[in-house]
Amino acid sequence: MFTGLIAFEGRIARMDGKGPVRLAVEAPELAAGGLVLGESIATSGVCLTVVEATASGFVAEAGAETLARTTVGEWRPGRRVNLERALRLEDRLGGHLVLGHVDGVGRVRGRKGHDGVLELEISLPESIAPLVCEKGSIAVDGVSLTVNAVPEGAFSVTLVPETRKRTTLEQLATGDSVNLEADILARHIARLLGFMGADRAAAGAGEKHLDLAFLARHGYL
Repeated sequence: MFTGLIAFEGRIARMDGKGPVRLAVEAPELAAGGLVLGESIATSGVCLTVVEATASGFVAEAGAETLARTTVGEWRPGRRVNLERALRLEDRLGGHLVLGHVDGVGRVRGRKGHDGVLELEISLPESIAPLVCEKGSIAVDGVSLTVNAVPEGAFSVTLVPETRKRTTLEQLATGDSVNLEADILARHIARLLGFMGADRAAAGAGEKHLDLAFLARHGYL
């Protein structure tokens, strides 16, 4: 689990294979912290497992599911990536809870800079549109951001100078693709409401549906 606050920036040094893809990431500052086999690194929003720790970074593998649901398949050597180590239980939660499980891919529809900040408008896949709301949280390439507005088929965010300086989002151009992860709370609420709709249809209108028995029946207690 992560916070969406980017601590390091790395560079894709090598990509081998087609499925799984084995990728080497150069990140000397991250490597200096002593990476261990099996730990999770959020790499531009994608949770990857360290299969080899190197002097200058780490090696990870991306399987078919990751390639199908994220931008990893578009990455090439030289690409810069946002990096975050997994959250410790005693750490401050400065962003929001991020799992590194990408919900979909969006594309930059526009960018506008003013007064030191950068506003991005990003397309929003229909499948996750119900999970994104104004003033809610979203992870864009692993960066925790607050949603400014949700126009039809898109959402907008503002990058303050610190975010522009410490992440790869500053380099995004119109048409570039990004990994999107909705707030985990929105996912669970949507799932719960889906069960409620099914129960309502089965039981008929006018009956009580959301109670402790309902939650227990669907595994929430």
